[in-house]
Amino acid sequence: MRARIYRPSKTTMQSGRGRLDKWVLEYEVQTPRRPEPLMGWVASGDTLNQVRLQFDTEEDAVAFARRKGLTYDVEPEHRRRVRPRNYADNFRQRPR
Repeated sequence: MRARIYRPSKTTMQSGRGRLDKWVLEYEVQTPRRPEPLMGWVASGDTLNQVRLQFDTEEDAVAFARRKGLTYDVEPEHRRRVRPRNYADNFRQRPR
């Protein structure tokens, strides 16, 4: 069974950076998803698609995957780049 370990980035609906300090372990999809004939919802035969485990550190998530005998991929953390700007830069005349 395959798992993916990553640190989620901020969604577009978030203004702050709260709840971004956890690492997430998600199982990869084993069976293809298909629409249900009755309701038309997307369904899958694999219930592990819904499991999403959170850990405090990357090492904890890797240790859990090793303990359970999972093959895993660790995605590198996306670092936030802060570009220092001044308020006056909004009104600076720029040549075209």
